[in-house]
Amino acid sequence: MRTGTKGCNVVELAQKLLLDYENLENLACLSFETLVSVNGIGNDKAATLIAAFELGRRSLSQKSLFGKTTINSPDLIANYFIPLLKDEKQENFYVINLNGANKIINYKLITRGIVNSVLIHAREVYKYSIESNAVSIILLHNHPSGNENPSEEDIKVTKSIENAGKIIGIKLLDHIIIAGNNYYSFLDKKII
Repeated sequence: MRTGTKGCNVVELAQKLLLDYENLENLACLSFETLVSVNGIGNDKAATLIAAFELGRRSLSQKSLFGKTTINSPDLIANYFIPLLKDEKQENFYVINLNGANKIINYKLITRGIVNSVLIHAREVYKYSIESNAVSIILLHNHPSGNENPSEEDIKVTKSIENAGKIIGIKLLDHIIIAGNNYYSFLDKKII
């Protein structure tokens, strides 16, 4: 935060923020608008705090799975993405591309939705997977509501993408839903 405000040095301001919001996890969830409404936090400090929290989330998730780890469990994927998505306020839909050895090639945010839904079509998913020379994919999205159970729409979209993959020869291995610190795996529940 670099500086404090009149009558409150930077350490006191930081302590006040922690006291008001109880812990860093709650503080990391605050929107830009909420941060700038705090006395002593202007646009620059709010942007710096948001960037710092995002770097922290990414740092926690950087157990780099890319090209190194054979993906043989939904836990590996969920534990990587939970720090990135647990505090998101909108649904984000990702495709994770894997090679023939079940190692991650890359992943991409395909679409961002509203609070409780996202529009997705198989062509957007497989366009990126074909360009990446993927042999198989894992779908992943978050539920900001905190309920990890799939909706009827989630199941319908998953089946549609799975069927399209059968036609083009890219296997859908799983669809994982992140909800806070929990997740739901279609593979574990034998929906795929």
